[in-house]
Amino acid sequence: MDYKLQIFGVKSHLEMQSLDDRSTHEVDDNLGRDARHSVNAVDQQESFSVSLPDGGRGRGVYKSIKTVVLSKKFNLLIPFGPLAIVVQKTTGQNGWVFIFGLLGIMPLAERLGYTTEQLAFYSGPTVGGLLNAAFGNATELIISIYALRTGKIHVVQLALRGSLLSNLLFVLECAFFFGGIVRKEQVFSKPTAVVNSGLLLMAVMDLLLPAFLHSTHKEVHLGISELALSRFSGCIMLPAYIAYIVFQLKNLNDLEESQNGDNLDDDEEAPEISKWESVIWLAFMAAAISILSEYLVDAIEEASLAWGVPVAFITVILLPIGGNTAAVTTSVMFAMKNKLDVSLGVAIGSSTQISMLWIPLLVVIGWIFERPVDLNFQLFKTATLVMTVLFVAFLMQEGTANYFKGLMLLFSYLIVSASYFVHEDPSS
Repeated sequence: MDYKLQIFGVKSHLEMQSLDDRSTHEVDDNLGRDARHSVNAVDQQESFSVSLPDGGRGRGVYKSIKTVVLSKKFNLLIPFGPLAIVVQKTTGQNGWVFIFGLLGIMPLAERLGYTTEQLAFYSGPTVGGLLNAAFGNATELIISIYALRTGKIHVVQLALRGSLLSNLLFVLECAFFFGGIVRKEQVFSKPTAVVNSGLLLMAVMDLLLPAFLHSTHKEVHLGISELALSRFSGCIMLPAYIAYIVFQLKNLNDLEESQNGDNLDDDEEAPEISKWESVIWLAFMAAAISILSEYLVDAIEEASLAWGVPVAFITVILLPIGGNTAAVTTSVMFAMKNKLDVSLGVAIGSSTQISMLWIPLLVVIGWIFERPVDLNFQLFKTATLVMTVLFVAFLMQEGTANYFKGLMLLFSYLIVSASYFVHEDPSS
């Protein structure tokens, strides 16, 4: 990575400055040669990056499409997205529209994560980490914003809650299980896991109190106090998440130096597409997901009636499968490379972002546009979320992972899925 080369360059420069006076001229000559070589390298790199979009436009476009779209067999599912739109326009069978739309949005979500990672190569580790965090849950956010715009507040709550459960149980299960198959036991940073667990517990507490207040029927102002508490909690959670990001950025350099000292040979990856190609593909994937999410959200309720399946099961269990495709592939890939901290950052970090940023932010956005979005996720759904966070926090307290812990998470996810299959959401 570029920032590692900069660190080592500074170190070598300081060592050369510590030489005695007798070798001053020799050092100056070496520095001059190094500077000329570095300038030539930079010029070659810039000419290479510029030649991609400008030189040979036809071949450049084909190469970009081949790299982003045609390089993965998983992208063969992309045509299901347009097929869902055609089926909705011609037949109106929303059960098939939801199935085709879900299949079509899965590769789009995975490619959105890919283009974000490619853009992160050109922005440095700090900005790259923020980009990955911002676009990591872009699919769920796009779906939630459209549902909020159309007044389907219960879909917003169910979709975000489903993404939380999917990240904590399914994504983490895949990382633990497949990483445990490759290696008998893996170790991850226990302090980081404890901090994330504490943040999740704090976020769940903010979701639990409005549900408890509603169940007691002892509000000071009936129907108003619950919404006011939700908006106040949302305004508290947003600066708390900002403080968490600042804390992470201040400790980023120390963590990188301690972790990269033993893994210098593993980080020789290079970007596969140019910076502007990454920006264009990122905008294209986000637009495609935005269009397809409209058909998905509109098809949920009619698909529920056609299949005889609760809306909560479709939104909480089935819908996150499409949005979390990139998270699953990324977490499994890094877990099998014995980089479980990265996998935890994908699964637990995404859950922390949803619970502390996106859920409170949507409450505030609903407040601005006079939509009564609250944090009352109903007692049953809040209880499943609380038990999930406690269970995950308990599994991570040792700082180790294996395939059996992955199986425990999988069995727990199946139990939670079954509970939503037999639960009828009163808000729907």
